[in-house]
Amino acid sequence: MNWNNWLRQIHRWLSIAFTLAVIINIIAMVQEKSSVWVGLMALLPLTLLLLTGLYLFALPYATRWRGAGRRGG
Repeated sequence: MNWNNWLRQIHRWLSIAFTLAVIINIIAMVQEKSSVWVGLMALLPLTLLLLTGLYLFALPYATRWRGAGRRGG
């Protein structure tokens, strides 16, 4: 498995982790047992999702830029 496919797989699993963290946060808020760490629990996967998502978004553009440099234009 190459680097890009590996990163896509990580991005998928992070989205599942983020969804679960949000569901746990909602359940804690409904039960009024919310604490600070429950609210912040979704921030770690969200931050990693942002980083991997930005990389995956920029990947096609970077590939074109690198390809244009090799063709000379």
